[in-house]
Amino acid sequence: MLASIAKEAILQKNYLSETIETVYFGGGTPSLLSTSQLGNLMSVIRAEYKIAPNAEITIETNPDDFEEDKLQAWKDMGINRLSIGIQSFVEADLQWMNRAHNALQADTCIRMAKASGFDNITIDLIYGTPTLSDEAWKENVEKALSLDIDHVSCYALTVEPKTGLAKMIQQKKIEDVDPDKQARHFSLLMGWLEDAGFEHYEISNFCKPGKKSKHNSNYWSGVDYLGLGPSAHSFNGKSRQWNIANNALYIQSLAKDQVPFELEELTDFQRINEYIMTSLRTMEGLSLDVIINKWGEKELAQILEIIRKPIAQGFMVHQNKSLILTNAGKLMADGIASDLFFI
Repeated sequence: MLASIAKEAILQKNYLSETIETVYFGGGTPSLLSTSQLGNLMSVIRAEYKIAPNAEITIETNPDDFEEDKLQAWKDMGINRLSIGIQSFVEADLQWMNRAHNALQADTCIRMAKASGFDNITIDLIYGTPTLSDEAWKENVEKALSLDIDHVSCYALTVEPKTGLAKMIQQKKIEDVDPDKQARHFSLLMGWLEDAGFEHYEISNFCKPGKKSKHNSNYWSGVDYLGLGPSAHSFNGKSRQWNIANNALYIQSLAKDQVPFELEELTDFQRINEYIMTSLRTMEGLSLDVIINKWGEKELAQILEIIRKPIAQGFMVHQNKSLILTNAGKLMADGIASDLFFI
């Protein structure tokens, strides 16, 4: 598989024409790769692409994957940011989610990473689980703050169809998630992190000033990106493509020097809808100048007409030629965006 991904990196080297500002090893658990495997892949990327000297290079990892030798090897190959799937510091919550790590490992891995010299660390936290009380959710956030984490990504638990979790809920073996509880946890989170001096720079992402993730920011700003591997997605502003998910077929195709992907050319409506959806998720909001410069006055007029209602409801503000969601609006960001979509 790794040989196939390396070959795809070579075959796709002309997809991105500009200097690479971010490299992200994620999806699945790349931290399970041996350091030599990861190092070889990084060498191919450096050989085929122009990587900026100050590029943000991230690896996703789980708390139970941490080893001192591995951390040092990651640093040596240029990885300078860790994205750790903590999910929770509460034992009962981790057990309910069937996580491989425990609460002690969730704490220890962060201390180990800092001791190894990593100063750019983000953690994922999950809220809205049946076992997570409001008090325990506050303990989770306070624990992250006490560990001096500069960046936190927080997500409401989602139950995917046809998973073991979905089946157990369907069979009434475990309690289902409560949307009202999830909304409450998100509202509490926004207040706690705002009081702690964090910027809410994207719906799911919070950071101390100056600590935004370049990768996250680029994604939500519509910057071109290339994904490598089965199921990976790529985007160049005009089209998006996605690789087949089947591992065997992916490897077979790359053995023939063919990248097995499907391609979708985006229409003007799809492009403006994409911009609406992504920009509204950010602290900068939707720029009316971008709308008029990229699309035109007709589209601008339609948006200005529709936003009257969410502004009157207190879900959005019109500020400095931008439309920005309020905290109340962030609770229904997807619905507000869909009301603005062009069809």
